[in-house]
Amino acid sequence: MTADPTTSVPSATAAGGATEVTARPEAAEATRSVALASGDAPVGADTDTDRGEQGQPGAVGWRGALRLLLAGGVGKAGVAMFAVMLAISAYVVLTYPGDFGTARWSNPGVWADNPKAVRPAWTAWLGGGEPVRHLERNLTAPSEVATNPNSEVRTYRFPLAVDGDDFPSLLSVTLDGLTYGGRPPVVAVSLIRPDAPAGSPPVRLANLVAPGPRTGEVAPFRRFDPPERLLLSAQESAAQGIAQAYAALYPGLPVAGSLTDSDRLARALFGRPGADGSGRIELLRGEYQLQVQLVVANPADALGEVRAVLGGTVFGVMGTDGLGRDLWEGLLYGFPIGLLIAALAAVLSTAIGASLGVVSGYAGGTTDAIIQRVCDVISNVPVLPLLIFLVFVLGSNLWLIILVLVAFSWPGLTILVRSMVLQVRGGQLVEAARALGASRRRVMVRHVFPQVAPFVIAQMIFSAPGAILAEASLSFLGLGDTSIPTWGQMLRAGFQTGALYLGYWWWVIPPGVLIIVTALAFMLLALAMEPVVDPRLRKTT
Repeated sequence: MTADPTTSVPSATAAGGATEVTARPEAAEATRSVALASGDAPVGADTDTDRGEQGQPGAVGWRGALRLLLAGGVGKAGVAMFAVMLAISAYVVLTYPGDFGTARWSNPGVWADNPKAVRPAWTAWLGGGEPVRHLERNLTAPSEVATNPNSEVRTYRFPLAVDGDDFPSLLSVTLDGLTYGGRPPVVAVSLIRPDAPAGSPPVRLANLVAPGPRTGEVAPFRRFDPPERLLLSAQESAAQGIAQAYAALYPGLPVAGSLTDSDRLARALFGRPGADGSGRIELLRGEYQLQVQLVVANPADALGEVRAVLGGTVFGVMGTDGLGRDLWEGLLYGFPIGLLIAALAAVLSTAIGASLGVVSGYAGGTTDAIIQRVCDVISNVPVLPLLIFLVFVLGSNLWLIILVLVAFSWPGLTILVRSMVLQVRGGQLVEAARALGASRRRVMVRHVFPQVAPFVIAQMIFSAPGAILAEASLSFLGLGDTSIPTWGQMLRAGFQTGALYLGYWWWVIPPGVLIIVTALAFMLLALAMEPVVDPRLRKTT
C-alpha cells in the first residue's frame, strides 16, 4: 500500500529509537488557530510580524506598523508635518486665553491701535520702498515736571522718527488709570514737527478734561478705567491745528480736499503742502515729537500710563485685516480648532461606522438588514440644506457643525467594514473561537475587529481632512461659528471685503494654504498607512 505523501510512518532510529512524525499542514494550522483563539499559544510559537498579533497572514503588530509607517519618505513627511501642527496647537492652548474668540478676536477695541489692512513686515525685504514700522511706546512716569503756583504740568514726550517712503497710517494716544482728589485734571496733546521754527508753539492736536465727580462719589476719583483712547488722526481739533500750521509755514500753498477725513489728516500730520501748488500733500521726513501734558491742581493726582501709537504700513508676521486684527494670531488659533474638528469628526464617525459595520457583517439576518437600510437612508439625506435649516433654528455653532459631520459621515465606512467582516467571519480563527464557546461579543471584539482595524485606522486618517474642508466650506458660506476664528472664517471675511480685488493677498492666501497643508499632512499619513493595510504593497528585502 502506498503511504500518504503528507505523512511519514514512524520509524525507530538506529541510535536510540527516537521517532519522527510529520503532521498534515491543515491539522497544524487548525491546531494553531485553536491555541490562538483560546489564548494558550505554546511558548516559542512563531511571532513573526508578518503573521501579527492575531496570527493572521499579512497582519502586523503596532511596532511593525510604526516601522512600516516610517519606512518611506511619505510617512516621514506626514509624521513630521503632523508633529509640527501638534506642537503649534499645544502652544496655542497653553498661551491663548480660553475665550480668545469672543474676548479678543471679535472685540474691535483690542485691535483699535493696529493699522488696518497692511501687509506683513517681512515683505519689506522684497522691495517696493521703505515701509513705516508700527511703533508703540508706553510711559508710566513723566519726562518733565513743571510746577506753577496753582498747578503742576507733567509732560510725557514720545520721539517719533518718520524716515520711510510712505505716510504713517494713524496716530493715537491712550490714557490709563487717572486718579485725582479735587479739581479735574486737563490733558493737552500736541505735535512738534521737524519744519517748525525754533521757539514756535507745537501743533495742538487735542484737549481733554477728565470727567468730574459724580453725585455721591467720594474722593479719590478714578477715571480712564477702562483706558481713554484718543485717535489723533481723526480729531477735528487736530485738523484745525495742522491747518493753522500750514497757513503759518506755507502761505499761498493750497491743500486740496478736507483735512477732517481721517486718512487725509494722518497724511497731513506728517506731510507738507506740495511745492508745485497742486494741492497734494508731500511726505515730510524727520524727527517728530508727540507731547502729552497733564495739568493737575493737586500734586497727589496721578496718571497710571500713557501710550502713544504710530501706525505703520507693515505689521507683524502676516499683516492685519480690515479691522486691524493680527492675522498671525488668528492663523495660529486655527491649528487647534482644525485638529479638533478633524479629530472629533473622524474618530466619532469612524467609531460609529466601524462598530455598526462589524455588528452588521457578523450578526447578519435582521440586524444586518436594519443597519444597511439605515445607512441607505442617511446616505441620501441632503446635508447642506439640513445644516442651513439647523443654523437658522439653533444658530451657528462649531459643535453643531461637528455633530452634523459625524451624523452623516459614518454610513460609507459601515458598508465597507461589513463587506470585510463577511469574509473574515468564515475564517479558521473565528471558527476556532466559536468552537471553544466564545460569545458573539468576544468574537467580534477579539477576533473580528483586529483583522479590520488597520483598514479602519487608515480610513479614519483619510477622512480627517474632509472634516476640515467641510468646516471651511460651511464657514465660507456663512454657516460657521463667527465667534471662533477658523481658517474658513478668515477666508470668508477676506472675500466679503474684496481682499483679492484690493490686493490684500495676505488676508486670503495664508488660511487657504494652511487648509491645504493640513489636508496634505493627513493624506500623507493615509498613503503611508497603505503598506500596513495591504501586505502586497510592502517592500521585501
